[in-house]
Amino acid sequence: MSDWILYLLIGVALAFAISSWWGVRRLKALHVRSMVGGEAQESGLTRQRVAVVLNPIKARSEEARAKIQRGCLAAGWEDPVFFETTAEDPGYSQVQAALEHNPDVILVGGGDGTVRVVAESLVHTNVAMGLIPLGTGNLLARNVHLDLNDLHDNVNTALFGRQRYIDTARMGIENSRTGDSSEHTFLVIAGIGMDAEILADTNTGLKKALGWLAYTEAGMRHLPGRRKKVSISLDGSPEQVRNIRSVLFANCGLIPGGIDFIPQAMIDDGMLDVVVMSPRSAFGWLLMYVKIMFKHSGKLPSMTVYRSGRIVIQCPEPMPTQLDGDTAGEATRLTVQVEPRSLLVRVRGQD
Repeated sequence: MSDWILYLLIGVALAFAISSWWGVRRLKALHVRSMVGGEAQESGLTRQRVAVVLNPIKARSEEARAKIQRGCLAAGWEDPVFFETTAEDPGYSQVQAALEHNPDVILVGGGDGTVRVVAESLVHTNVAMGLIPLGTGNLLARNVHLDLNDLHDNVNTALFGRQRYIDTARMGIENSRTGDSSEHTFLVIAGIGMDAEILADTNTGLKKALGWLAYTEAGMRHLPGRRKKVSISLDGSPEQVRNIRSVLFANCGLIPGGIDFIPQAMIDDGMLDVVVMSPRSAFGWLLMYVKIMFKHSGKLPSMTVYRSGRIVIQCPEPMPTQLDGDTAGEATRLTVQVEPRSLLVRVRGQD
């Protein structure tokens, strides 16, 4: 790599960190993303049965447990029932055990992976999900405007807040080389290509020290690389062949750093925003960065956004995938389908 490209990439990384910090501050005052569905409603329950799926290794998990217990005690409800995730099971058996207690709400204390696993079992049910964000990204919590630093307020919202239905999506992953296939729910953003490569290659120690900023370091290392050919079909339309670095499927668009990655993406509009990213060079990445950070409405050949309810992508060679920040294996065929207003989530009342 020539020196000027290296200096450019370093400059972009520094600008990203500075503008992301600025974006967090500005977003607190200005970001007023509206959900286009009906208003959030009171639960209508005077007494509630509460179950909790908790990741015990998260830094504030014990504090969260104590606050949840105190909240239920003060309300005069039954004691909450806790189910702890493990390294071997991120929540699949725990949420099933929680549902056996016929809860009115299941609280999820953990990161994006735990939230996604629990949500997968709660879609198309009347059991509400309450969010206790304890992870690094906390993607869904950001998009329903929880204050990630206020554990007390988040517990109150999960126990006593209003509630509304949001969209979810399912991604079917097939790998013709290995014969593997799977299907998973996601809530915020899934993708195929470079974004999944970055997640797989993020330094764990750096992530613990710097949080979401660790992804920037991995991202800079993966900027050089070749585009790959895929075919894309939207809502059953004829396939279009594209050379891409990443394709993202956004249910909503707010990501760490206060960045409104896809301002038009709404969490309950019954559609996904599909972002096809195909820059040829470092300059192409820079133009995309400027467009995203400054929410420029101009079109870029290297970044195309579509709206669709169902997307099918086919790849001549396996490509890595991710779901809400978790790697999900390689695919030669990907099927993504939105599920409108399929998950009941507790949200804050109007200020």
